[in-house]
Amino acid sequence: MTSQQQDLRQKWTDLPDDELDASIINDILGTITDDLWVVAAVADRVIDDPGLLHDLLRIALERTEGTVEHLRNLFVLQDIHGVSAESGKSPSPPSLDDDILSYFRQKPSDARMCLLRTSLLDRKDRLDTFVEMCSANIVTAREPETPEWDDDPWIEAGDAEAEQQPLSGAPPLPLSTFLSKTLVDSACLLAAKGSVGPLQVLFKRHGSTLWPFRLSVLTSIPPHIPPSHYQEILPKLDPSRDVEHQPSAEAWRPERDWTEYPSVQAALAASSHATPQWQHSPTSADITPFPMSSQELAVWYQQWAHTTLRLTGMVDIALLMVQHAASQGIPGLDELGEDLLLLSRLVYDAQATAEDGPEADWTLEQWKSMDSLAVICAMLALSTPDTIITSIRKFVLPYLFVLESRAERAGNSDPRFSSRLLYDFVLRAPLKMVARIFEESKPTLPSSQRLISDDEDMARLALACLYGSDSLDEWHVMNHIFECLPAWSGASGDKDSENAMEMTITLLGTFVTPTTTRPKSTPSDLFLFFRPLPLPSLSHALDILDVHLESGEILSRWDAPAPLRWFLQSANDKSSQCARAIRMTRRIGSHHALRNQDDWEWLLEDMLNLSRTNDNGLRSALGLLSQSDVLSIFLSGLLKLDIAKSLLGSKKSALSLDDGAIEDICLTSSREFYDNASSGNYNFGDMKLAYECLSIPSRSETVTREQEFIEATSRITSFNVETRPGVLLSPIEIRLTKDRLSLISRVLSSNSDAYKYREVILELVDKLGFRGDSVARVKALAMIADTALQAEDFAQAFETIEVMINTVSRLCSSPGISEAGAEAEAEARLQDAKEVCWMSCFQLGRQTEFFDTHKKLRLLGQALELCPPDRLPEILMAWLRLEKEDIAQRNQGNNGVSSRRRGLTAVHIQHRQTHRPGTRLPSLASKLQNIHLPASPLVMADGAAIADTFNRVASRFPFSRTSLQTHPVIQSEGNGQGHSRGDDMSWPSLDREEVSTQASRALQRGIGWLIGADE
Repeated sequence: MTSQQQDLRQKWTDLPDDELDASIINDILGTITDDLWVVAAVADRVIDDPGLLHDLLRIALERTEGTVEHLRNLFVLQDIHGVSAESGKSPSPPSLDDDILSYFRQKPSDARMCLLRTSLLDRKDRLDTFVEMCSANIVTAREPETPEWDDDPWIEAGDAEAEQQPLSGAPPLPLSTFLSKTLVDSACLLAAKGSVGPLQVLFKRHGSTLWPFRLSVLTSIPPHIPPSHYQEILPKLDPSRDVEHQPSAEAWRPERDWTEYPSVQAALAASSHATPQWQHSPTSADITPFPMSSQELAVWYQQWAHTTLRLTGMVDIALLMVQHAASQGIPGLDELGEDLLLLSRLVYDAQATAEDGPEADWTLEQWKSMDSLAVICAMLALSTPDTIITSIRKFVLPYLFVLESRAERAGNSDPRFSSRLLYDFVLRAPLKMVARIFEESKPTLPSSQRLISDDEDMARLALACLYGSDSLDEWHVMNHIFECLPAWSGASGDKDSENAMEMTITLLGTFVTPTTTRPKSTPSDLFLFFRPLPLPSLSHALDILDVHLESGEILSRWDAPAPLRWFLQSANDKSSQCARAIRMTRRIGSHHALRNQDDWEWLLEDMLNLSRTNDNGLRSALGLLSQSDVLSIFLSGLLKLDIAKSLLGSKKSALSLDDGAIEDICLTSSREFYDNASSGNYNFGDMKLAYECLSIPSRSETVTREQEFIEATSRITSFNVETRPGVLLSPIEIRLTKDRLSLISRVLSSNSDAYKYREVILELVDKLGFRGDSVARVKALAMIADTALQAEDFAQAFETIEVMINTVSRLCSSPGISEAGAEAEAEARLQDAKEVCWMSCFQLGRQTEFFDTHKKLRLLGQALELCPPDRLPEILMAWLRLEKEDIAQRNQGNNGVSSRRRGLTAVHIQHRQTHRPGTRLPSLASKLQNIHLPASPLVMADGAAIADTFNRVASRFPFSRTSLQTHPVIQSEGNGQGHSRGDDMSWPSLDREEVSTQASRALQRGIGWLIGADE
């Protein structure tokens, strides 16, 4: 080898790829004379410039022509081995030609030349394929994509200009990468990048090599790419053989080169110069060398669709794949195609209006696991009353058709299957959608256009939906549903049929009544109830429904709506109807300030209409109430007094009641308002309504008493009487108080100055229901006097007691006491008055802080006149003590003796006048029974406070160590000597404990009315 040749070789070796050009290639390689070295040098250099590489391959292949031509002439071969593209069989190891093997072993340079030629021919084929792939990539990139908007704001100006310029033909992958990798790896790489155009070129030119690995390549394609982009390489069916069709490859060279013959490749492999091509298969790819059967093809497409849905959820892509497979005649995909088609309509059409897209990430498994009704509900989930009919015709009816077809194919045909599913949806749908469905099912429409074609089923569905609805404000929708129903003339049947229907309605009312096991009857439950009803019963039920709808509108008009099922439940329940009528009047009454007389007259007319029976003998919502019942309920809810008086006084008004009924209604209403009042003030709130109700009826004693009681309640409230600390006495507590005189004591005890307003308290007593009751008046005066006494206002106490004495005197002098009826009871009440009076006189007369001796003597004298005989000693003792004090004072003024005698004489005269012979003196027990000793401390809320009051009041009684006996002079136990009356100890004495016991017993009996004692 010359030095020039050596330099040329070194220059080629050192020359970088980016400095290559055609002239340098010719200058260097064209000058080197060693063909094998040139071929090897070209084989070792792989560049990314297709033009330069093509020139290199041309030069190298020309240098191999001489050797191959020599061998072709030396060894004549026949192409009887290798792979036949049409046979469908896999390649088998070729037979070995011993002559060629012997030659290659003797001439290794020729063997290497043949091996390099084989590699360069394959590289040239790949280079041509690469150039075509680049062209296919340009075509694919130039395919227009439909923009979502004509003026997409997210497309920048530069991008728009780039789309308008022709693409430069960027290769799908570098040429060096394509040449260095196997065809299978390159195909998988192109598939993963989504370069389906170049991939189809690769399959077209090298299909015989790639076909065993087709499934691995196809599964590498991203699932979001539509199958229509690469349908040429998808598996197809050969119908004539019922196996997969194996397409023939369009090779670049129609005839193979001598070096590519199988026998030559086997000789090269045996001579350790090459490895057979079938041993270069990529281990990472799944190989399927045999054509698949039609069943295997169907399974592959099914698995591909499931995988696509699982990975991407793109139902449309899976549907396109299955449709393509079906178009190729692959069997067993009909049901899958139907499911994908219906699912795609659900995802892309039925739920396309959702703001966040479909409600769920639908999968084929989820779709198949859903029952038919759930599928229908999902298809119509986003429908509105305006779109429901379109959605049913577009989504539901095709789905039902598919279900019917499958049932027929399975031999389970059911002509009512679709109807039942549609009925189930109607029973669950809102009333507005039901109305639209019924509108498209009118009997006037042709049968082919009706969604529900059975008239009787329409009636049953309407009855179930309406009576099963909870709606209270969709009466116009309900009426629209009713208007769409069929009308059967003369279908009501005979009397027996009507009686049977009445019984059915009664049973239906019981059926819709809530129970513990069934809190509510759903439309589906009611549909089962109406299902067996014959045509006459359905017609009668629709007549009843008409009445109920009219009644429901009236109730809703007056803000007292009820669901339709209530009309069934209350058909035989008068109390329920009465409560609904009361609700009508109370609801409008709650807005009485916005109502006028015309509204009330309108309400009365509607209430009367609801209580009547129509021409068909059907009762309305208030059919169990008589006219008088309705009028009474109406008047009880009429709160605008001027309107009530106007209606009652109008001759044209339907409100005609007798005076007694009006009075009873007004009293009942007044008492109801009273009991519900939170405040006793009759100037506002419910108490004001209670008071104003009594101005409607004519004046009577009962009405007057009720008015005065309300006035008394308002007056008691103004005193802020508390039922317990911090809680004011409520009106209902005032009404429930059994002894209303105790309210007077509570007023006096709650207000320190209340006793000063004696006339106000006495007026309060009259309005509490004691007008004309002198005994109650005496007891009230006693309470006032005792309260004044506790406040040490002796002047007010004395004046009150004087009024009380005058009242008792009039009682005693009144001929024929008949206030309380029977004479015995009147006598007992008189004794009560006397008892209260003398005790009040005695309490004030014995007060040491009261310094008016003359008034005290008068009080004690009055006490002596009214007290029972067994209490005389105590009072006399107090009177004598007071007399001694008075005498002492008079003696100091030189008037002692005469005054004392005059006083004593006056006492004797007074006593003789009081207890004349023959006068019957009642016992102490009868006098103290039910005696009231009202006082501020004595009207406490509990027994402990009362007991404390007992001790405090008893302590104020000035009982001395001695007490008078019934005889004027008694012998002393010690010496039997008498004492003169003028001495301090002239009156026989009682034991101190005995006196205290007697006083306490008297006090306890006197206030027994406070703690409920009977004895």
